Amino acid sequence: MEGAIHEGKTFDKIVYPNKPINNREFERCTFKNCDFSNGDFSRNRFTDCIFIGCNLAMLNLSHTTLNDAVFKECKLMGVNFSACEEGLFTVRFEHGVLDYTSFQNRKMPRTKFVHTSLKGADFSGADLAHAVFEDTDLYRAVFNRTNLSGADFSTAFNFDIDPEANTIKKAKFSNYGLQGLLTKYNLQIV
Repeated sequence: MEGAIHEGKTFDKIVYPNKPINNREFERCTFKNCDFSNGDFSRNRFTDCIFIGCNLAMLNLSHTTLNDAVFKECKLMGVNFSACEEGLFTVRFEHGVLDYTSFQNRKMPRTKFVHTSLKGADFSGADLAHAVFEDTDLYRAVFNRTNLSGADFSTAFNFDIDPEANTIKKAKFSNYGLQGLLTKYNLQIV
């Protein structure tokens, strides 16, 4: 990955854990089965890029731009997306593991999480208006002062959302998921 600008390239089976890759631009690039775990992607720009089957656990994304970045079947455990650049932050996650990630105060309306594990993820202060959590496991995920207006939780599970501490106007929930809105009241729902 030498050079500062990469356009339309495919990076396949790159094994580069615990190392920095900084100050580079990637446009319309594909990353397949790469291992960048515990690495440092600070100050990079990813535009219209797709990551497939990659290990990105504990990756440092400080001041990195993710503009229309798609992550399919990737391991992103412990990644702090709050450290990414504020502007142009648009991402999509499919069939991935994002346990213990942070999206604190992140503006990410209409983001799609499809068949994703978000156990212990922190969405405090985030804007997730009209986001979709399709077949997503939200066990111990934190929602506090989070904008969930119009968000779709109809197939999400294991969530615990306090309607008084979050904005949930017009959010969608299934009958099965209603108990996740009532946890704080310690009710027994049968």
